[in-house]
Amino acid sequence: MDYSSESLQLHRLLKGKISIRNKMDVRTSEHLSLVYSPGVAAPCLEIAKDPEKVWEYTIKSNCVAIVSDGSAVLGLGNIGAAASIPVMEGKAMLFRQFGHINAFPICLDTQDTDEIVETIRRIAPVFGGVNLEDIAAPRSFEIEERLQDLGIPVFHDDQHGTAIVVLAALINAAKVLGKELSQLKVVINGAGAAGVAIARLLRCVDNEDNSTCVPVKEIILCDSKGILSSKRDDMNDSKIATLVYTNPNDISGTVYDALVGADVFIGVSVGEMMTAEHVRTMAKDPIIFACANPTPEIMPEEAYKGGAAIVGTGRSDLPNQVNNVLGFPGIFRGALDARAKRITPKMKLAAAYAIAECMPFPTRDMIIPPALNEMVAFKVAEAVRIAALAEKA
Repeated sequence: MDYSSESLQLHRLLKGKISIRNKMDVRTSEHLSLVYSPGVAAPCLEIAKDPEKVWEYTIKSNCVAIVSDGSAVLGLGNIGAAASIPVMEGKAMLFRQFGHINAFPICLDTQDTDEIVETIRRIAPVFGGVNLEDIAAPRSFEIEERLQDLGIPVFHDDQHGTAIVVLAALINAAKVLGKELSQLKVVINGAGAAGVAIARLLRCVDNEDNSTCVPVKEIILCDSKGILSSKRDDMNDSKIATLVYTNPNDISGTVYDALVGADVFIGVSVGEMMTAEHVRTMAKDPIIFACANPTPEIMPEEAYKGGAAIVGTGRSDLPNQVNNVLGFPGIFRGALDARAKRITPKMKLAAAYAIAECMPFPTRDMIIPPALNEMVAFKVAEAVRIAALAEKA
């Protein structure tokens, strides 16, 4: 199937993939009086007296804003707010399909950090959570951090959703191969939002007090110019900060230098940058997660030719799809059910293990559940809800 032409035809036919539907018909004057004037004054006055009642009387308890500035859309880059709308509509569909959550695209015609933060603060009363999407790093880090006092969960899915699903896949890949997470040397190519979040989660940077978080032995983080190290003088503050938990031996060189002897490669950057020869330089039976979209860093057949033991990609037409849809619907469902004010490191960890546990007997070709497995979101939601209530998030 030619997905590009078929998708264009579908989008032209639908003219938008989501719609708003009433929960009841308004067919009588009594109905009108209840949903609008004069009856609607009663819930308004109750909320005015007690703002917490907004959770009882409005859509807030089950509504998420999907906010993007269009600066880092899929593998397409900075295509702007209008061009990002089809992606955000798709995201809204997945929230509804898997988490039974009403979500709406908010595509902002600005890439100014202060303006984005201010806009989200102003629209927050309507929503029970905010999913930040396709916002370029390091701006995405600052926006998320500055909104953690909003009183509702603000979650950058490109960072944490990706990291959560990668951890779930790695837990089960290690299980299949009889390896221990604590002994794995990991190379991550891509030092943007996803790469940094994966590194933090795999090294338990934010879960140091949690005995259930097992850090991998070592992570080398790379960008387009090579290994992040103190020897470089071209790194921004966010990249310099990663050196606290990555590259413990302060090596320098290219991503291919980093691969030598590594147990795991995780790609969240550019496609077609690896070959079988590069895989052969890694440790025996390496794990490859080539998650660049739409073209992976290396195709599975090429990786297996180089000796890879397990290969995952971000594509739905290949085995072992590392797809955020396994995470975000359940994560927000659990957070909303617990009425959490934020999504904490422990909630993220609970989500990762819940995804992994959905595959009690993982295999090399199925280390995590298929993206369309609707039971995953409910198991993730319950794990996240319990974690949120336990720490009163």
